[in-house]
Amino acid sequence: MAPRSFWKGYLKLSLVTCPVTMAPATSDSEKVRFHTLNAKTGNRVVSRHVDAVTGEAVREEDEAKGYPRGEDGFVLLEEEELESVALDSTRTIDIETFVPAESIGWIWYDTPHYLSPADRVGEEAFSVIREAMAATGTVGIARLVLYRRERAVMLAPRGKGIVVWTLRYGDEVRDEADYFAGIAAEKPEAALMKLIKQLIHDRKQPWSPEMVADPVQDRLLDIIAAKKKGRKRPAKAKAAPKSGGNVVSIMDALKKSLAAETGRKAR
Repeated sequence: MAPRSFWKGYLKLSLVTCPVTMAPATSDSEKVRFHTLNAKTGNRVVSRHVDAVTGEAVREEDEAKGYPRGEDGFVLLEEEELESVALDSTRTIDIETFVPAESIGWIWYDTPHYLSPADRVGEEAFSVIREAMAATGTVGIARLVLYRRERAVMLAPRGKGIVVWTLRYGDEVRDEADYFAGIAAEKPEAALMKLIKQLIHDRKQPWSPEMVADPVQDRLLDIIAAKKKGRKRPAKAKAAPKSGGNVVSIMDALKKSLAAETGRKAR
């Protein structure tokens, strides 16, 4: 069963409008989470905001947003001032422009959401926008208030629906040239490339979600299950053997890797 939507509003392109619902495409609800407890009493520990100088608790109504202007000074902002810079509408995805789908690099992608028509009446308008983007190889760009902040979003057709990606802010993305500029531009030797390609071919397989399973999560669940039943916790998993020293010859290392791969497949 599909999870309940967390956002309802409208998808708008010029004069074409349809009601839509949106839900996060990912979830961390299955992750193991812990509460902080007082080990002596077993009671939960609660946190509270205190004044950094006086050490006294601060009431929620006395809390304010402040921007640092020096070592000790702050510019205080009122809630009305923060609200005044937000979008007027938080319930309409108004597609402002379209760009080639491949022109937005992966590094700008932030959080994905599934967008669906809210009712049968809106399906036609929703479908024509989706199919037109797919046919032209474009994605839509809009602005939307999500998670209490205004964000640029990208709308990409996917199957029968649309994926809405929140996009990272411009000051969040670092220039790759700052990190890759010092890497030599020479191409590897053809013989090395041939061996690497063979190693890649031997290890190539279809994508599976099992490739991103969380082994730590599984071990934590085993420990918790054992403690519930009063058993001793499971033995700690053995660490992988360390590699033997620095590799002197890349060619020799690749040949040994291919030989080991052949032996592994034979077993």
